[in-house]
Amino acid sequence: MTGVPLLLGLLLVAVAGTATVLVRDPVRQSFLLSLLGLALALLFLLLQAPDVALSQLAVGSALTPLMVLLSVRKVRRRARGARRTERA
Repeated sequence: MTGVPLLLGLLLVAVAGTATVLVRDPVRQSFLLSLLGLALALLFLLLQAPDVALSQLAVGSALTPLMVLLSVRKVRRRARGARRTERA
């Protein structure tokens, strides 16, 4: 499939990927990573690959950002705990 929808999908993926890389806050990065996953799923759908689009939707826009958020939360908790033990 060629044409305007495909070009818009490619542009959306490029913008979402660039924004994800440029943002410094990990929480915002995970949100943008989720949007990138949605954009890629849309692109795969436009390229007539619905099975890949469903996999991308599940993994790229749900599981991966969730794992990033949980990792950031755990690292921040450990950093807070380390600061508390230094003060004592």
